[in-house]
Amino acid sequence: MQIDGYIQALREDLARIAAVGDESTARAAGLLAVALDAAVRQRLIEALGEAALELSAQLDDGRIDVRYAGSDPELVFVREEAAEPQPQASADTELTARITLRLPEPLKQRIEDAASRELVSVNTWIVQALVRNASAPARRSSGRRLTGYGRS
Repeated sequence: MQIDGYIQALREDLARIAAVGDESTARAAGLLAVALDAAVRQRLIEALGEAALELSAQLDDGRIDVRYAGSDPELVFVREEAAEPQPQASADTELTARITLRLPEPLKQRIEDAASRELVSVNTWIVQALVRNASAPARRSSGRRLTGYGRS
């Protein structure tokens, strides 16, 4: 799905609305359209993510993933042939909390590759990694700790 077409349509809508005013209104609308570009793009992607979650909840044999081809999102149906392993949690724990996570592109690619190797979604892979790490015993320090400050 190419988001650029939708953003361009919003810019044109804003320009038509601003045409009712004077030249300074049109200039302000143009600047506003440029400033809103990234925010509108992010909101559209979030809406697609929400739609994918809602659609996935209605499917018995698969889920909808949002994947990216360059900067454009794609909605992809993923058929689940075998049940995915669930994170180690109590039976009544629901996976409903959402966070936004910004990653460096190389790390994102490594996570996607790892999830693909394990035949699970990126979301499932991240949840499993977090559960493994959060439930691991805390590492004790060696007792040697550097404190204070230095001068150069």
